[in-house]
Amino acid sequence: MTVSRLREIPGIGVDLLADAADATADPDLLRLENLDTDLRPPAIALAHTRSAIEEDAANSYLPFQGRHSLRAAAAAHVGRLAGREYDPDTDCVSVVGGLNGILNTLLATVEPGQEVVLCDPVYAGLVNRVRLAGGRPRFVRTEPTPAGWQVDPAALAAAVGPDTAAVLMMAPAMPSGLVLDHRHWAALAEACTRHNAWLIYDAAMERIRFDGLPPSHPAAHEGLADRVITVGSASKELRMTGWRVGWVVGPAPILADIRLVGLTNVVAQVGLAQEAVAAALTAPDAESDVAAATAEWQRRCETMLAQLDGYPVIRPHGGWSLLLDTRPLGLTPKELSGRLFEHGRIAATPMNWWGPSGEHYLRLVFANEPVARLSDLGERFRRSL
Repeated sequence: MTVSRLREIPGIGVDLLADAADATADPDLLRLENLDTDLRPPAIALAHTRSAIEEDAANSYLPFQGRHSLRAAAAAHVGRLAGREYDPDTDCVSVVGGLNGILNTLLATVEPGQEVVLCDPVYAGLVNRVRLAGGRPRFVRTEPTPAGWQVDPAALAAAVGPDTAAVLMMAPAMPSGLVLDHRHWAALAEACTRHNAWLIYDAAMERIRFDGLPPSHPAAHEGLADRVITVGSASKELRMTGWRVGWVVGPAPILADIRLVGLTNVVAQVGLAQEAVAAALTAPDAESDVAAATAEWQRRCETMLAQLDGYPVIRPHGGWSLLLDTRPLGLTPKELSGRLFEHGRIAATPMNWWGPSGEHYLRLVFANEPVARLSDLGERFRRSL
């Protein structure tokens, strides 16, 4: 690399596999490689998007921090889940999707050389943004168990030290489906307070849980209330991936810095999309809409787990994907991905360079293929192996 900031930032692999899958133009190919979903966005969002095409105000950079209606909806949404009140004018800014919000927040909170604590397995996009911001990832191992992924709250707390700028948590996590709860937030509250660290909460999938419980929001913990920066997105729960709308909500002083980074980075959000997201967040049936989508994703997950019974897969507790440990099969993730692509007509992403454990896992996305198309997944695997 010609610049040092890119030397430890590899690609994520999904783009290469998706391009290869697109090039086949094969309708039989199972698309399990990318975090897309075929479930339609809320009808109210589609209607508002069509209307925005005719609105001159939607074809504008302004307001730079995002439309007030969107910020009000996002602040109220986060506030409901966190049990707090957020001012849409001072405590919220709109961003171009969740990962833009993550990068802006890291740039506003992490000094070059400081540590950012993450769970492993981890999404490469989060690790790469930590490094792009000049931070050093510090990984806490998440353990695979017969019941799913688990992480020791004490291990999370122990990873926070004097060099920690922030703890970056996601629940359910990509790509594992790990879910965190009040035990983890209690442990982190003491550690973050002691070392004056932020907790950046990636809430992109927080309501996509398979246990029927509501989200466990870290800002609901009294010891974390003033240290949590919530980054949300319309891409997953609302199925509005192509709209590229997200939000950052948190204490006003740090939000002023994040807003400044946004002005210097992407500048403005997608004008045509903001009212649609605001409408989807505030619709009377907003909660039931997400619940119905989650139920369908859970059916697909259970179908995939049943099809792969006997293979070394780890049950997710939510989200859009699950992981398969390729070591018991005597293959690397890249080798298994190649066999599945060639012989099973399955596109699935090897997690090479996705954190310390990435060399062991293949990611399988269950959000983008209906149950009927997943019903021969086991046979496709057997044919490939």
